[in-house]
Amino acid sequence: MNSDFLERTFSLKERGTTPKTEFMAGLTTFMTMSYILVVNPIMLAKTGMDQGGVFTATIVASVIAMLFMGFFANLPFALSAGMGLNAFFTFSVVIGMSHEWSYALTAVFLEGIIFILLSVIKVREAIFKAIPMTLKNAVSVGIGLFIAMIGVTGSGLVVANESTYLALGNIASKEVFVTLISLLVMGILSAKKVKGALLYGILFGTVAALILGVTSLPAGGILSLPPSLSKVAFKLKWDNIFTFEMFSVMFTFLFVDIFDTVGTITGVATKANLLDENGDLPGVGKALLSDAIGTVLGALLGTSTITTFVESASGVSDGGRTGLTSLSTGFFFLLSLFLFPLFSIVPGQATSAALIMVGLFMMSPIKNIDLDDFTESVPAFLTIIMMPFAYSIAEGISMGMISYVLIKLLTGKRKDVSVVMYILAIIFVIRYLRMI
Repeated sequence: MNSDFLERTFSLKERGTTPKTEFMAGLTTFMTMSYILVVNPIMLAKTGMDQGGVFTATIVASVIAMLFMGFFANLPFALSAGMGLNAFFTFSVVIGMSHEWSYALTAVFLEGIIFILLSVIKVREAIFKAIPMTLKNAVSVGIGLFIAMIGVTGSGLVVANESTYLALGNIASKEVFVTLISLLVMGILSAKKVKGALLYGILFGTVAALILGVTSLPAGGILSLPPSLSKVAFKLKWDNIFTFEMFSVMFTFLFVDIFDTVGTITGVATKANLLDENGDLPGVGKALLSDAIGTVLGALLGTSTITTFVESASGVSDGGRTGLTSLSTGFFFLLSLFLFPLFSIVPGQATSAALIMVGLFMMSPIKNIDLDDFTESVPAFLTIIMMPFAYSIAEGISMGMISYVLIKLLTGKRKDVSVVMYILAIIFVIRYLRMI
């Protein structure tokens, strides 16, 4: 691609970036989210799905979704099979409800179709615009803490404890050392404003892990042919789709997908300074539609819900500002079809360090929240803390929206609340009441 084409397509100068920066940002995003290419196939294989087929399906669906996000929406968001949603797919729908995995794929497919319809009629875009700027800033901070928690627990720096729930892990272990040395390199390079600091930290940590024996080089060659899709693709099951149980499963997928996606896009866009003066994201409708298309294609190919990844924040932190970042991430996903033995040596401890740093980077919007106005700060605080504590972006948004509407209403500031916010708060309340 020549520079003129890139400029016309992605408006690089307008957003203060360069092709090199976008490429490095895409690589960083890929490195921090590439774990999904290991985790998702293993998790869905517990349902009886072919692990190799899921691996290929996850990559192909992710790449197509990122092509839409890059060229259509021109935003630096990466997409793949969502964590949490794949757990619901496996442990709730298939194992818990005793359904076949094809039934769960059908629910994901139907959810994706509804998602596309909601995107076309701009319901999702209306939801995004209805969220007040205070909550948008809070979502960014909350996602930062959520990502940091994934980082510290995934590295072994923090572990589960029966008495205190969480506690310090074995600080002297080789695994934790890899995280700490990666984190140190990232911190030093970030302080020196080196572009690609997170990526260099990941690479340095990988070398340390190889030396310490935490990871090892692939036994065979570094090239392999992609596993076949034939065992998982186009296996939808249309029996019993017009049942309350199917509706319940589909609605759960839809609910989590909508608000995880909206929350992620809000937080990452805020961090990237892509919001306009009204707090809106230009092109958000196209981003949401790209996400929905990925979900439909993913279900057809044989993987769980495709969604926008919070790890996109790592690329944004490295300077990614346009769809070229998304396309670069997709390029590395495509390469991983053939180079999986090579990139699989990157230890989770090194990528965990990147997640911790991203958590720090995403804290900055907190200074834009008026902490002295409790009608703003209380909902913001609940949004922030509930994401890591409930281990769910969607729950943080739910608590924040309900509390925002209630506090504004009961303090005589109902004009601060849009009609859409009232509707969303009522939906969230009804959802919680159903849990009683």
